[in-house]
Amino acid sequence: MRKGSVIFLLSVMMLFTILVGCSGNNSGSGGNAAANEGEGGTANSGAATKLSLWTFSELHINFYKEMERQWNEKNPDKQVTLELTTLPYEDMHNKLLLALQSGTGAPDLADVEISKFGNFLKGQPQLVELNDVVEPELGNVVKSRFDIYSKDGKYYGIDFHVGATVMYYNKGILDQAGVDPDSIVTWDDYLEAGKKVVAATGKPMTTLETSDHWFLWPAINQQGSDYLDENGNVILDNEINVNTLKFAQKLLDEKVAVIAPGGDHAAEEYFGFMDNGGAASVMMPYWYMVRLTDYMPSLKGNIIIKPMPAWTDGGFRSAGMGGTGTVVTNQVKVPELAKQFLAFAKMSKEGSIQTWKILGFDPLRTDVWDLPEMKEANKFTEYFGTNIFDTLIEVKDEINPVHITEDIPAIVDKIKSDVLPRVLEGKEDPAKVLKEAADQFRN
Repeated sequence: MRKGSVIFLLSVMMLFTILVGCSGNNSGSGGNAAANEGEGGTANSGAATKLSLWTFSELHINFYKEMERQWNEKNPDKQVTLELTTLPYEDMHNKLLLALQSGTGAPDLADVEISKFGNFLKGQPQLVELNDVVEPELGNVVKSRFDIYSKDGKYYGIDFHVGATVMYYNKGILDQAGVDPDSIVTWDDYLEAGKKVVAATGKPMTTLETSDHWFLWPAINQQGSDYLDENGNVILDNEINVNTLKFAQKLLDEKVAVIAPGGDHAAEEYFGFMDNGGAASVMMPYWYMVRLTDYMPSLKGNIIIKPMPAWTDGGFRSAGMGGTGTVVTNQVKVPELAKQFLAFAKMSKEGSIQTWKILGFDPLRTDVWDLPEMKEANKFTEYFGTNIFDTLIEVKDEINPVHITEDIPAIVDKIKSDVLPRVLEGKEDPAKVLKEAADQFRN
């Protein structure tokens, strides 16, 4: 064979080797999601498909790892590998928003905290619609907790929990004052019971936050009010909201309530205050249980969970508060698989049970609340007893939705930074302060 022919043949063979090598590298390094993608954006059998997920909470990581394990066990032909990244709260939300706006750099899935969710609904949401996985389950869940993550009839997020707001009573303090918590039906009853507690023990009945809004928002929501109406109109300064803050001022004036040490119920000063029996009760959502177990250990066995007092006889006694809506971004390569995994993790019976066991949250599915698994011993049953979900079952039909739009993040910031300090600490007229705030968002 002539020398030129040999050189040509060797060149062809080398080029073929390079092309094959490059193809193999792409499928094995960061490209397996696309390589395994089948029709409709689902994964075929074979190597696990990578799904990247951003969260701002270390607590969520163990939950997702367990649901990855259970999903792979049940779906051998649709294996997933989660790439979990935890970022600081503000950094994660800002980075995610920038990535979605720029069209590049977003994860497949992400946790979005409820007060930030409105930022991701502006204009055309850069999120995958979840109706096909949500709607079949709406009869088994608390629907209002899905409405808060929707726009124009489309669902874009799935929460971890109901976030039902309840009253955590210190039984020892109430017993010392001769107060039966079951006799507290309305807020007027609560005020009178608080006066007895103060007279008998010298301790306040409760605490009110000035840098967070876990009294105001639940208290107005249970009366059918909100910061915005269902059409997104600002109703921050309506009569219900004004009167609710006037009642809060009355609690303070009567010494039935004090300002929460540190300004909110998640402050280190507050944990120490309550752990030492500082107040007879605190109103917070179910997700606050983990704060009690982890930061107020001295109260173990002494806290009982009851419904919120109603504003009128027969009125609602709870409100769904807080939350994290997990989304599928529109940059996902395998949308169907991502949606299926998300629905399994957060809406299935298996996921709901793990939501309780791992996170201590009140799961979205109402049909698991009375299952034996929900009464199995864990740190929550050891702290609160085995009847934790009895109150939740009692109030499950007494939870209004909250209305989330692109204005909510700024409104919530205004409430926390301006309205509550001025009304509760400065004792300014709630009507005046709320109108000033409302006008800011109407203009």
